[in-house]
Amino acid sequence: MMRAIAVPIISGLLALSAAAQVKITSGAEKIAVEIHGQPYTTFYIAGKDVTKPYLHPLRAPSGTYVTRMWPMENVAEEAPIAKPDHPHQRGLWIAHDSVNKTDFWNNEASYQEGGSRGHIGNIVLKKVDGVKSGKDKGSIAATFEWTPRSAQKPLLTESRLMTFYDDAKARIIDFDVTFTALDEKVTFGDGKDGFFGVRMRPVLYEKKPDGVPKDVEYKTTGKLSNADGLVGEKELWSKPSNWCDYSGDVNGEKVGIAILDNPENPHHPVRWHARGYGLFAANPFGLAAFTNDKSLDGSITIEPGQKLRFRYRTIVHAGDVKEAAIAAAWEQYAKMK
Repeated sequence: MMRAIAVPIISGLLALSAAAQVKITSGAEKIAVEIHGQPYTTFYIAGKDVTKPYLHPLRAPSGTYVTRMWPMENVAEEAPIAKPDHPHQRGLWIAHDSVNKTDFWNNEASYQEGGSRGHIGNIVLKKVDGVKSGKDKGSIAATFEWTPRSAQKPLLTESRLMTFYDDAKARIIDFDVTFTALDEKVTFGDGKDGFFGVRMRPVLYEKKPDGVPKDVEYKTTGKLSNADGLVGEKELWSKPSNWCDYSGDVNGEKVGIAILDNPENPHHPVRWHARGYGLFAANPFGLAAFTNDKSLDGSITIEPGQKLRFRYRTIVHAGDVKEAAIAAAWEQYAKMK
């Protein structure tokens, strides 16, 4: 009888494993995401160098990665960059430079509080709420506490749900993030450095990395574009738009990543802190900072117990922005509830 029962159970587990095309594997400090048995990304949630959670690296369906490796890894392609910039820009992350005047964006572990840096905060894992693998999609749910280093008392909690989809032509992630203020009101201030950010692979920059010596050739192929037809940092930086895309060529393969702003997000369409040196961020709080008009204010305040919700979709795709049909992808996304 024991054997007769065990065989169907084992068969069922094998069938379930085979059906789980999006596989999520949880660990103490990181959570791995695989699609069809191939690595897609890893969610870093804790550890001595993790001052805010981040996804690294992000990959296209072919396996080609599109985000910068440094400072997490040293690779030959990035070796000519003698002085890499902004070590706090890791993979894909969510943070802001002014939350009750505390900087959660520029918060690398080596950065010290005080002086020109002011107050610095860490985004600390409270708990992993759930990890699910599945045939067509998988998900990670986690709660984080945004905590100033000086106070060691969180200002708010962040409840994040990330859903990863199995798609033959793209790698799609939906982000659903809700902030809850705790014991005091919390203000996301009008600042430039925020909020939903990606740091691109250097060959996908629009311009030669600043850290490459002048006498060293370093080819970059990237191009920024948005939903309103603006192209390049000079045209689209700080401008509001439904989506923005950063695409280029890696060893003859055209790849890119798009960030889509949900139409129900506060301050939609979002403004873009997108730079030729590979930074690519949707910032719903930068208004005075982007327009240089001090009479304007993009800040948002929530009272104790009050919630603030944001949703975004990222698409790591093959081809350029037109070949990947990002405009149509946003129209489809905008119809979702």
